[in-house]
Amino acid sequence: MDYVTRFAPSPTGFLHIGGARTALFNWLLAKHYGGKFLLRLEDTDRVRSTVEAVEAIFKGLLWLGVTWDEEPVFQFSRAGHHRELAEGLVESGMAYRCYCTAEELNTMRETARANGASPKYTGVWRDRDPREAPPGLNSVIRLRAPQTGETTLHDLVQGTVTVKNSQLDDMVLVRGDGTPTFMLSVVVDDHDMGITHVIRGDDHLTNTFRQLQIYQAFGWDPPEFGHIPLIHGPDGVKLSKRHGALGVESYRDMGFLPEALCNYLLKLGWSHGDDEFFSMEQAIDWFSTDNLGKSAARLDFAKMKNLNGRYIRESSHEKLLQYLLELMGETSEEERERLLKGMNGLKQRARTLLELRDIAKIYVGDFNFVKVDAASEKILGSLLQILESLEEWTEASLEFSLRRFVEVSGVSFGEIAQLLRNVLTGEKITPSIFEMLWVFGRGESLHRIGGSLSM
Repeated sequence: MDYVTRFAPSPTGFLHIGGARTALFNWLLAKHYGGKFLLRLEDTDRVRSTVEAVEAIFKGLLWLGVTWDEEPVFQFSRAGHHRELAEGLVESGMAYRCYCTAEELNTMRETARANGASPKYTGVWRDRDPREAPPGLNSVIRLRAPQTGETTLHDLVQGTVTVKNSQLDDMVLVRGDGTPTFMLSVVVDDHDMGITHVIRGDDHLTNTFRQLQIYQAFGWDPPEFGHIPLIHGPDGVKLSKRHGALGVESYRDMGFLPEALCNYLLKLGWSHGDDEFFSMEQAIDWFSTDNLGKSAARLDFAKMKNLNGRYIRESSHEKLLQYLLELMGETSEEERERLLKGMNGLKQRARTLLELRDIAKIYVGDFNFVKVDAASEKILGSLLQILESLEEWTEASLEFSLRRFVEVSGVSFGEIAQLLRNVLTGEKITPSIFEMLWVFGRGESLHRIGGSLSM
């Protein structure tokens, strides 16, 4: 079988993190089997769908490394085709025209609720002659759904799920103004695009039973479905805006690496043994719907940051330098050399790129000399003499000389390390003092120490 999967967001806002995970699952399934991953923009909500939202979705997916194999499909542009197929269902007797007014539909719902039943359409126009319709009233097109028996879904995640057809009603396929409904459009587009597998949130499970009936009416084979639990917030409640930034671009702006976010999102609902840290190449090789979980996963920002920190530590110095330059703006060649030279020490202490940027500021920008007290000035003077006499300026030689000074002077290493941090950077928390001296180089290090002594 040639696998064809899709991601079909509504372009009414940013790329939600839950949507990003859904896209990843479908993308991985297609890539694992050498198939196609397609993108469809379900832009039928003309009021809320925007060009900006479309661009945000494109950019978010590309930032994550998720690419599509054909030109994106815009659902609204296919409305005429959807409507034409619905008319064909009317001609074949699989659908019919309904002329109920809004008041009549409201009465049906209220009566059902009063009788303790679920509010649904009663099928009053199912077998009536359209010539009985009041003049000038627009009709909707409804599916002639089966009223007896059951509809069964063999779900890739949830297993076998069955719904009695009596629980479903004759859904609207085309509204009175001629616009196709979501249910019809999704089925037609998935069929026309050759979609073979659909992984989506379990909030679509009820929709799937209705869509299966539309497939049956057309005589089409449906794709295989897998319904995954939604992501929950740290409090166990369905993820919402109150839990914080939810758009992919927000995580990018918070300093997360795309590969780290992908890794974390995949672990929210999919597993490969005890593997917690893996590349996208490994994920493609390992991916299977058999390992999709049935339980909702909770978003844990601390775990996300820790995983991101590991990705930062595993990243090349050159790659991290490019990220830093984007965040820092204009820098000199000397500053860029320092950043690259000191990257190993910098990245050990950062969980996000923003933290990396803040730590790396010690190597860029103007520096103001730091004045020290009399006791520190005496120690600093001795350190300056030792450092000036060094023949080699390496981390090893710097460490040997400074630790030797501690042995003969009786001053604790912590005291001289903090003193040097202060006069070199003005900061209390920095990379190793030996590394910083080496990164700044002999000239700049002695200049900063001497400058503090001359204040």
